[in-house]
Amino acid sequence: MSSAQSTPSRPSNNDLFPPGGAPLSPAMVRRISIVCFFAWVFSVFDHTLFGTLLPEISADLGWSASESTVVATWVTAGTFVVSLAVGPMLDRLGRKPSLMITTAGAALTSGVSALVGGKASMILVRSFSGLGYSEEVVNGVYLNEVYGKSRRRGFMYSFVQSGWPVGALLGALVTALLLTEIGWRGVFLFATVPAIIIVALAYRIPESPVFVNLRHIRKLRAEGRGAEADALAQRAGVEDERQGRLRDVFAPGLRMHTLCLSAAWLLNWMGIQVFSVLGTTVLIEAKGVSFDSALLVLILANAAGFLGYLFHGYVGDRIGRRATITGGWLIGGVVFTAMLFGPADSGFVIAMYALGLFFLTGPYAALLFYMGESFPAHVRGIGPNTAHIMGPVGAIAGSAVLSALLTAGIPMGTAAFFAGALGILGSGLAMLGTRKVDQGGGPSDPPTT
Repeated sequence: MSSAQSTPSRPSNNDLFPPGGAPLSPAMVRRISIVCFFAWVFSVFDHTLFGTLLPEISADLGWSASESTVVATWVTAGTFVVSLAVGPMLDRLGRKPSLMITTAGAALTSGVSALVGGKASMILVRSFSGLGYSEEVVNGVYLNEVYGKSRRRGFMYSFVQSGWPVGALLGALVTALLLTEIGWRGVFLFATVPAIIIVALAYRIPESPVFVNLRHIRKLRAEGRGAEADALAQRAGVEDERQGRLRDVFAPGLRMHTLCLSAAWLLNWMGIQVFSVLGTTVLIEAKGVSFDSALLVLILANAAGFLGYLFHGYVGDRIGRRATITGGWLIGGVVFTAMLFGPADSGFVIAMYALGLFFLTGPYAALLFYMGESFPAHVRGIGPNTAHIMGPVGAIAGSAVLSALLTAGIPMGTAAFFAGALGILGSGLAMLGTRKVDQGGGPSDPPTT
């Protein structure tokens, strides 16, 4: 008898996992990254398109400036409500189905927006843009599990997250080229097509191995095969296979982390609302910049924001994502304060505004990935989404505080400082209360609460 016949073959590493539970090949990781990038680009395309087209929509439907503002506020509130569903969806249905649903939600929202005829229908339809807005949470969770322990995973993710300025600029470009030809309804219909293509591509990529293993561990437990479940959990690095619930992210050990992370999102989005969404208004009223110049500044600032994503993703891999986010936002708050109270010289304003957005939006490349790795697998959807949904709340708060201060006669520069710059500084300080993460593996011991 030959030695080959007498010696039993050893199982390969892949045989130690259920089908789909083994680590993915580098080629498949790149493919998933590309799909997630374009899913985010076209989700942002839809999400920002409403604000870009709002003046045209208002003129066509006969809305006054105050009426359009009210509609935009209610749309933001509706976005918050719809976004609540994404966390449970991630933890119950899986990462891949959530990617398909959120991207399809952005596509359908664009398409149906072309059919609305009044304020109520617009608010209802645009509320579902909350699915597209939350696609970045899906990317953060999905890619965190797909990238595994690669030392460059934060920098890799930063390319995907940079889809925000790409999507925003794409929306502005398509509007500029097609609006006069096909109208605002046609632009919305145009935005539907690429998102549908991305849904089809997402159907052909695999589920996250972590979620496959998590689901199989639960199945083994239910069948009474505890020893096998324990062995798989150890191999797959699954900390907890329970079905995640909202109350779990507010349990001791995660409560302070969840609250501080939520506060950071709320406060930072006050700054985004003031300096990004309402950026042209602030530049014109506070610094005397002309409208045409303000548009040019926004374009240059978005380019700086793109570089900011790559910078913070790279730095986050080296000094830690939590420290990178904290430092970036504190610097951003200082820079915007300097812009508001510094000279009105155009060169100074442009430089400070671009640098401010570099440190305001750039840390999100580290933040979204940090959120995925700072929560255990069973609440990796609910946890990040609980913080993420505070973004629309912060946007509403930023607009409300700015409006109240301006109504009280406070100059725009001072009002923007209190409504926006202080929020950015506060978000950096809030990050100090979040959970420290061992980026070589998993979270370190959580702070006591």
